[in-house]
Amino acid sequence: MTDRAPAVDVRGLTRRFGALVAVDAVSFAVAPGERFGLVGPDGAGKTTTLRMLAGVLRPSDGDATLHGTSVARDPEGMKHRVAYMPQRFGLYGDLTVMENLEFYADLYEVPRGERAPRLDRLFRFSNLGPFRDRLAGQLSGGMKQKLALSCALVHQPEVLLLDEPTFGVDPISRRDLWLIVHDMVAEGVTVVVSTSYMDEAERFDRVALLAHGRILALDTPDALQKGLEGGILSVRVDRPRAARRVLASQPSVRRASVFGDQVHVSAASPAEAVPGIRRALEAEGFTVSSVEPITPSMEDVFIDRLADSDAGGGSGEAGSRSVAAP
Repeated sequence: MTDRAPAVDVRGLTRRFGALVAVDAVSFAVAPGERFGLVGPDGAGKTTTLRMLAGVLRPSDGDATLHGTSVARDPEGMKHRVAYMPQRFGLYGDLTVMENLEFYADLYEVPRGERAPRLDRLFRFSNLGPFRDRLAGQLSGGMKQKLALSCALVHQPEVLLLDEPTFGVDPISRRDLWLIVHDMVAEGVTVVVSTSYMDEAERFDRVALLAHGRILALDTPDALQKGLEGGILSVRVDRPRAARRVLASQPSVRRASVFGDQVHVSAASPAEAVPGIRRALEAEGFTVSSVEPITPSMEDVFIDRLADSDAGGGSGEAGSRSVAAP
């Protein structure tokens, strides 16, 4: 954070749906021009948080201000300074790319005299220029996301709220979307993005790890990775799921999690744990290919924080879309 007033200031933000607490007293602040990530599995409260910040959903308790305007007291007053791109953005499939952009320019009351240069700039950002006369319904998934982002940016917002913008998008389009976001940040736009892809966490200046509506940790990705207690060993072994149960019972092992064809083992003293890990697995008839220290991934950090939290109790197995990188 900088010494400047935060662009987004969230204090005790809470949302209940009957007995369900979807967002539970969440607090964080985002500096102007910062890339801030809300990272966590499906059901963590990311979308509900963004909907409250966008003024679409009223908080049950707490408040947030966007450049000083309260989302609880004046949700309409901040909307001209904010762009919100939900998971299902309201593109019109029977309108062309250009017609969709013109429609959103009308909604945001963009002056006629300013539209041509803005649209040209958005076409350069998105590389959608050659497709301006194509129906939106005939675009690929990645191109639809880039068009949706362009529509959200047409009024030049100060704060950009993106809910899972790369979900279901091919790798090339994912890269293009992030390039657009990085360009906007370079121009001073504040960006808050939700994602369940742990590999995307490293793209942010800071991240809040969410689960069960609560923040488990908040810091830079580098600090979160370096702050992981002990270290991580990658164990390559046949039958990794069965091997995890053996490893989890070892005194030197804090936690064992399946990552594809390997097991990540959290240990207070990784180097000292290696011989015991090999012996335990080989005694049970497993074939061990390697046991070596690795740099903790954000997924390792998330699993560790989730298991240590009051709201945790994770299964110790990774690999689903909601926790693992694609």
